[in-house]
Amino acid sequence: MRAVRGCNTGGMALHITGDTAADDLLTNNPLALLVGMLLDQQVPMETAFAGPLKIEQRTGAADAAAIAGMDPDAFLEAFKQTPAVHRFPGSMAARVQALCQTLVDEWGGDASALWTDGDPDGPEVLKRLKKLPGFGEQKAKIFLALLGKQYGFTGAGWREASAPYGEREAFRSVADIVSPESLTKVREHKKAMKAAAKAAK
Repeated sequence: MRAVRGCNTGGMALHITGDTAADDLLTNNPLALLVGMLLDQQVPMETAFAGPLKIEQRTGAADAAAIAGMDPDAFLEAFKQTPAVHRFPGSMAARVQALCQTLVDEWGGDASALWTDGDPDGPEVLKRLKKLPGFGEQKAKIFLALLGKQYGFTGAGWREASAPYGEREAFRSVADIVSPESLTKVREHKKAMKAAAKAAK
């Protein structure tokens, strides 16, 4: 997953996984960051965002076109290798390839075009993200907040469009993880939210 234009211009290295190589890939490669966000469900955040490095190491595929063009069975095998990329390798491998195919078909294979092409504002980027396979409202908002808080995106209205994840001094999501301490706070918030949801049933 080679670095392409539109990567981190905020001057801040990402510290999401606790693994230097995985975090470096996320920092320098927009596709890796987007794939990590896609994988971030039903597994720990660090596992999800370490996934892109595993994919690159196991497949040698370095960009959206290469991943989209891989044999689905071979790609699935790469997902299943221990440690697995995701606890649901079948559905998530297919989803990653679908995401990459969409990037090829609609964005020239460049993930960063989602937030750089045409100098879009926050609401426009949110709209683009929500059209991607596997990106619902919440995931799109969290990713937009991550772009604004840590990836140098300055499009107008990004905080409002990503609400509540764009709030300052919040510890709601991966967008707020900048250190081991903040990771702990985000984990605690997620745990509290799950407990509240369970209690409300």
